[in-house]
Amino acid sequence: MRTLCQEESINVPKGIKITIKSKNVEVTGKHGSLKRNFKHLPIELWLANGGKEVRARMYFAKSKQLSMLRSVCSHISNLFDGVEKKFEYKMRLVYAHFPINANIVNGGKTLELRNFLGEKIVRTVHMLPGVVIEKSASTKDELVVTGSDIELCGRSAALIHQSCLVKDKDIRKFLDGVYVSSHGTKEE
Repeated sequence: MRTLCQEESINVPKGIKITIKSKNVEVTGKHGSLKRNFKHLPIELWLANGGKEVRARMYFAKSKQLSMLRSVCSHISNLFDGVEKKFEYKMRLVYAHFPINANIVNGGKTLELRNFLGEKIVRTVHMLPGVVIEKSASTKDELVVTGSDIELCGRSAALIHQSCLVKDKDIRKFLDGVYVSSHGTKEE
């Protein structure tokens, strides 16, 4: 069953500037500006109410295809949160015997991990553009990944996690690694 016309809307928060031109969305706030391209989706995107809300519309879609409307609205609200508050991923260094040594070099753009399971190899992880990593001031063995783009932050956290995977051992017993303990927007 196809739906004739479906619409979703999302309000633009105060102090945020947004421009939409042929499905290219650019959002500007106090933490810089973010761009996102929705040209691959068969939807209409425009600003309504004098630029106070973003509307997404779709014609003749099946229920599975209608789900992309809500997804687009979620992506745009993540852009709003990013330029307003920034995203942060907290990661914990977990080890049973050999303490993992984490060094932040290159001004928070690169992470070096040493002594993982007692291995001599140095694991180097480069953060994606616009993402900064630092050691937590309050908690021991905690890293904080921050940035305004949620996708780049999440991917940087994933790169760190994947750099320390245990190979050729029973992973139920060898739980060492770097794990995301919490994530969300940064509280000022």
